[in-house]
Amino acid sequence: MRNTRGLTTFSAVLLPLILVFAAGAARADDVPAVPLDKAVIKMRLHKGVTMDDAISSMKLRANMLNMKLVAHLPLSKQIEAMGKKARRMEVFQFCNPLIAQQMVESNIDFAAYLPCRIALVEDEHGQGWLVMTNLNMIIRGGHLEPKLKAKAERVRDALMKIMKAGAGGEL
Repeated sequence: MRNTRGLTTFSAVLLPLILVFAAGAARADDVPAVPLDKAVIKMRLHKGVTMDDAISSMKLRANMLNMKLVAHLPLSKQIEAMGKKARRMEVFQFCNPLIAQQMVESNIDFAAYLPCRIALVEDEHGQGWLVMTNLNMIIRGGHLEPKLKAKAERVRDALMKIMKAGAGGEL
């Protein structure tokens, strides 16, 4: 799916983190550019699925997959509290704490990606989208030993299932 202007700004927040990890650099200006559409995975909410439906579906699926919802950031509400108009934008942070611990013990750089985030974003047309970091880039770049790589892939797969459930309004 193509980026929309509304998502480009939000996705830009994720890009510096991806770039620093991809290059293994200490400074962002030492990092080559990565196209935004390669740094994130986006799913449009299906027709008839409200943003509230998507949230309920993601929470339920996360629970079924033993992924903990460790934080919820209602950014658009914060923007509105600051006196500005905002389209809906919320970030949901999911985690398997035991795998997260193993990832960071393997390579402290993984801490920058914890917990895993799925954002719910409303574009300029009122369409809801789910957006998350493309974990394939991080997993491939992490040079993990095979058992830990398999665990990281299970987390990635769980997050994809959470996004698909949210996009489809599946309960």
